[in-house]
Amino acid sequence: MHQTDFFKCLADSTRLDILKLVMAKQNVCVCEFTEQLNLSQPKISRHLALLRNLGILLDQRQGQWVYYRLNPDLPVWANEILKVIAQDPEIQKSKSTISTSCELS
Repeated sequence: MHQTDFFKCLADSTRLDILKLVMAKQNVCVCEFTEQLNLSQPKISRHLALLRNLGILLDQRQGQWVYYRLNPDLPVWANEILKVIAQDPEIQKSKSTISTSCELS
C-alpha cells in the first residue's frame, strides 16, 4: 500500500466515516453503514470496495450479510494514523450508539 493512496482514501468523508464506524465496532455489516451514515447501499458498497481493494478493510460473509473489519496486517505507519483517528470523541460516542440492524443467518 502506498501512503499516497492511503491518504487519498482517508480524504473522502464517507470513507473516513466508514473507517470510524469500523474502529468503533470492529465488525460492521453493510446494512449498519447504510443506517448510520444515511446513504444508499450501492454508494456504501462502492466506498467499501475501494477500502477493501486498497487492503485497509477485510470482509467476511456470514449468511447473506457481509461484515467489514480493519486489516490486522496494515503497515505500522497506517496503524499509527488510524490510532490517532480513533481518539476522536465522535468514535467513542459511536461505540454506544451503533445498533445491529442486520439479522444473523
